[in-house]
Amino acid sequence: MPIRTPATFTRSALTLAVLAALPVLAHADRPHSGESHFQRIATYVVCENTSCDTDVVEETVAEIVAVSRDGKTLVYTDSPTGNIGFVDIANPESPVGLGTVQTGGEPTSVAVVGKYALVGVNTSESFDAPSGHLAVYDLPACLANVAGCVPVHTLDMNGQPDSVAVSPNGRYAAIAIENERDEDVTVDDVEGGLPQYPAGFLNIVDLVGSPLNWQVRMVDLTGLAAYGSDDPEPEYVSINQANIAAVTLQENNHIALVNLANGRVIKDFDAGAVDLDGINTVEEKPALIDLSGSLTGVLREPDSIAWLGGDKLITANEGDLFGGSRGFTVFNRNGKPLYDAGTGFEYLTTRIGHYPDNRAGNKGAEPEGIAAAKYGNREYAFVGSERANFVAVYQQKGARDMKLVQVLPTGVGPEGLLPIPGRKLFIASTEGDDPVRSQINIFRLEQAAPTYPQIESIVQADGKPIPWGALSALSADKDDANTLYTVHDSFYQQSRIYRVDVSAQPAKIIGETVLHKDGVTVDYDLEGLAQRSDGSFWLASEGAKNAGDPALTPNLLIEAAADGTVVREIRLPAAVDALQKSNGFEGVAVTGVAGVDEQVTVAFQREWTNDPAGLVRIGVYTPAADTDPAVEEGEWKFFSYPLDAVESPAGGWVGLSEITALGNGKFAIVERDNQSGLDTRIKRVYEIDLTGVTPVAEGGVFPVLDKTLAIDVLPAMQAGKGWVHDKLEGLARTADGTVYVVTDNDGVDDSTGETQFLNLGKSLD
Repeated sequence: MPIRTPATFTRSALTLAVLAALPVLAHADRPHSGESHFQRIATYVVCENTSCDTDVVEETVAEIVAVSRDGKTLVYTDSPTGNIGFVDIANPESPVGLGTVQTGGEPTSVAVVGKYALVGVNTSESFDAPSGHLAVYDLPACLANVAGCVPVHTLDMNGQPDSVAVSPNGRYAAIAIENERDEDVTVDDVEGGLPQYPAGFLNIVDLVGSPLNWQVRMVDLTGLAAYGSDDPEPEYVSINQANIAAVTLQENNHIALVNLANGRVIKDFDAGAVDLDGINTVEEKPALIDLSGSLTGVLREPDSIAWLGGDKLITANEGDLFGGSRGFTVFNRNGKPLYDAGTGFEYLTTRIGHYPDNRAGNKGAEPEGIAAAKYGNREYAFVGSERANFVAVYQQKGARDMKLVQVLPTGVGPEGLLPIPGRKLFIASTEGDDPVRSQINIFRLEQAAPTYPQIESIVQADGKPIPWGALSALSADKDDANTLYTVHDSFYQQSRIYRVDVSAQPAKIIGETVLHKDGVTVDYDLEGLAQRSDGSFWLASEGAKNAGDPALTPNLLIEAAADGTVVREIRLPAAVDALQKSNGFEGVAVTGVAGVDEQVTVAFQREWTNDPAGLVRIGVYTPAADTDPAVEEGEWKFFSYPLDAVESPAGGWVGLSEITALGNGKFAIVERDNQSGLDTRIKRVYEIDLTGVTPVAEGGVFPVLDKTLAIDVLPAMQAGKGWVHDKLEGLARTADGTVYVVTDNDGVDDSTGETQFLNLGKSLD
């Protein structure tokens, strides 16, 4: 079967053409204020420092990260393997793994002072017999000989170390000894409740002279909190210029300030509670982001803490036992809240399509990590969402407000947040490693507009954003070049069509139309969308057939009015339905005039029963003229489309994701593999021409189409310097010829949550 590539656009030429266009296209309409923003310049996949073969190393992560004194080497903790790892970022755009070192336990945190890396190592045999030590590594010696790297000294912590921090002047180290509770033990009717002894405490290490001479001092934190007073559980520690350590007692909902010079608690206060109204509090399957719930008296229970400007404190209120306020708080040194995010962080998460509905009944977006640092004359605060997989960047605005600057996409579970102001860098490391591999994301402060998100929803009149995610198709408005339509798949219930304004930067979801049949919402697996000549829509819903289960969900071609009313559902002929496998309808295109000469063309994702290997169906449905919408009339015929062979070293499959009408009998087809990250190879747009080719009904031999490579989308996807997702799902060409593509973020379930919405210029002209 011939596969033709235009003589003037070879694969490499297409790649160069797309990449050359990207900087202009990505920011063409985005206001450029001349201000600096953080740009992702590299993503290092952590498994590359050991092996990305899970049969060799099952799981490897970068949980907490620190940097050498010269700012050129990262040190990270990898608790699943018991390692610390080293990454060279002398050239931050091309990070290089330098190897890993066994710690003899579970490394929980790392900090650097001078030439030494201080690693907290948990060696506990049980919850009631916690143990651990602080391992001191000579960084230059270790980097010169990683294979021979061993601690130059260890200091017994007399308990389970968690967070490790070093004072700005290098005089002290503070280690939170959590002695964590057993979450399966019930105390006073509270699962995982307190007290569960032994109590936690804070250790201070005086960093004077050789590590062999360093001394450890213990600070008692009992008797401070209202809950679990005799069982404090310190979680995180941060030290300011005055050598005051701020310590969160997360399960106790308390914060203590400790003078490191004399080891005295100089201030402590309750972290307090908040009321939240208009949030999502119910987990559902399929998901539904319903911002109508309320929570009253939710304890903040802060995890991470940082000094903001040296005299204020900012906390990430992850929650644990009784709460989690789904945001962050700025306190003064006396414990008075100056600012609280309220529902703002939750709404931000929703607006950018990152809301993790499977955590709605728990802690929502779950802010966990926090960091603050001054770059030039600007103080930034970084808030990491453990479950929604991003870092929000803020600046303090006045004494009692925080201004959102931008959002940084990350891998799954950003845990380590590391500002490196001296090099204008910011690092976010992630602890999630399956199926998206753990990453170290490197950002640099540059004079440029933010590049993420590329699509977001507007805030409505009631102050709430339009919830969205798992975008699975695109369609252009027939008249307006600035309007696109998109849908979500079966990850969410209550199928709907979103309206997108692409004249804005980022693109804006400005409206939604919920589909309904006989006055009741419907739950389709929408994978295709096309606007008709009269402004109504054809939609394609993918069917499902599970092995060993005689029940199946049919593939449906759906006619819907512009207001979302489902007019009719059209099934395939019974003889075709009998051949159904999963991976059915994946895209729909429409040509002609509704009710006159309309034809609907549908792309199947993969081969069905009896289809020749490597040949997938393109179906053509011709509605009967003047048909009664209540009667399923019309005719189905088919072509065969030749799939590319699998190219990924990880194997997998190749299939179709979208079909778009280009006019004059031509169509664009999105073809992709099911691989992501380092393993992805095929994210392409091919062009087919149906002129002069006649489709054939079921039972006949389908004609095999020729295809011509039009766009290799992979370089554009890689240009964002992040994890490349497998699901390139939607493609549309607007009335002025501009081409857009979109990826499906899987509703942030086992995904980074990042949605790529790319403007590829007029690459299909």
